[in-house]
Amino acid sequence: MNEPTYLAYDFPLLGAFWTMLVFFLWIMWFVLLFRIVVDVFRDDDLSGWAKAGWLAFCVVLPFLGVFVYVIARGKNMGRREIAQARAQQDEFNAYIRETAADSRRSSVDELARLSEIRDRGAITDEEFRRAKELVLTGHGPAEHSGSPTHMSGR
Repeated sequence: MNEPTYLAYDFPLLGAFWTMLVFFLWIMWFVLLFRIVVDVFRDDDLSGWAKAGWLAFCVVLPFLGVFVYVIARGKNMGRREIAQARAQQDEFNAYIRETAADSRRSSVDELARLSEIRDRGAITDEEFRRAKELVLTGHGPAEHSGSPTHMSGR
């Protein structure tokens, strides 16, 4: 029953500081290791053998491999990351432009379809005008004017 009791205040403040510092550096090293692995796969200039060599070097001798990679190829890591971010942004912008163009085309198609329906006599001029306003204001041509015959009760 003479065992020493360890309380929280038995751990010195400097010991807690060094423990947190080592833990923080350990996490930072893992972040750097994962960024290097991503950069190795992202780089199109490296051959398959070079990628395998860098990965093996970072796995077999982790600390040395990471430091050598940062020294040898670290300068271009940021450039490759920026190039990938720009490419993703360009793809996103192209998708937005394509989607916006499709929605404009669908409005024009909807107006042409409404005009044909009016010419057949399925809807009145007043119903056509209301449906056209809905299409032009963007309030869902499919919901309101997709079946304009329901407007006249026919």
